[in-house]
Amino acid sequence: MPDVVTLDDIMAARDRIGDQVRITPFQGSPSLSQIAGGPVWLKCEYRQMTGAFKLRGATNAVARVGNVAGVTTASTGNHGRALAHAARAKGIPAIICVSRLVPQNKLDAIAALGAEARVIGESQDEAFHEAIRLQREDGFALIPPFDHPDVIAGQGTLGLEILDQIPDAATIAVPLSGGGLLAGVAMAAKAQNPDIRIIGISMERGAAMSASLAAGRPVEIPELPTLADSLGGGIGLKNRLTFPMVRDLMDDLILLSEDQIAAGICQLSSEGHFVEGAAAVGAGAVLSRQLNAKDGPLVLILSGENIDPFRHAEIIQAIP
Repeated sequence: MPDVVTLDDIMAARDRIGDQVRITPFQGSPSLSQIAGGPVWLKCEYRQMTGAFKLRGATNAVARVGNVAGVTTASTGNHGRALAHAARAKGIPAIICVSRLVPQNKLDAIAALGAEARVIGESQDEAFHEAIRLQREDGFALIPPFDHPDVIAGQGTLGLEILDQIPDAATIAVPLSGGGLLAGVAMAAKAQNPDIRIIGISMERGAAMSASLAAGRPVEIPELPTLADSLGGGIGLKNRLTFPMVRDLMDDLILLSEDQIAAGICQLSSEGHFVEGAAAVGAGAVLSRQLNAKDGPLVLILSGENIDPFRHAEIIQAIP
């Protein structure tokens, strides 16, 4: 695999997947704009066909696999659902390896697309070992959720789309987990506007990329339950692409408490956006005054909607 992902790779991915993914809408947020001191735009990527941005990277990667027994991955849910969708479209089997922390609604969504959701262990790292075994022993193509050039290039198409829609964007706030989304969006955006700021946002509980950046190398940390469950999991001790890209392209990192994530969910719900915790971190950062739009238009990526409806209702009811 190549050691870098370029703007040309991302533009090629856009051509490759253009008829298989949606151009998602954007919407202004008057309430968040008032708090942020400038225009805040919501990029509604949760309205993608599988309910999350992950469809971009998975579709691009599956389009480039050859003759294989099937495809596999380890996932906190959204990448697995996207890979299941892309595999069904190509007519090949998919086995999605997940940990016991993945919510049942996400397992059901994977199964509904004709893939097997195989529950392995207590963390995404443990689930990944099973995906590696399927690659080694059964001839499956392993498509990781983030540290893969075709996945990163596919996610980068979202960066191209944001600047097509909001060309004067000064800052893009990106939910940060393994770094595939941030790496792709940052590469696409900064290649066109080197002055644009890319802010990663994650949770305080079990943010592996944050711990790795602090250590100067990929490290393992315990995976903990969090409202932003899609941001859980490690980045891989042998991470080749997303760690250095995030390190070199991200301008700042914000970590949120569980209460701040819940506040983001509630605020977006009040504006008609039913999203999961990972998608609400940008709003949570604005509400907690850690992120503003004083330097120009701020874009918040609402990355996914795959939250259990009963859990969403509990969160809304718990906020005074």
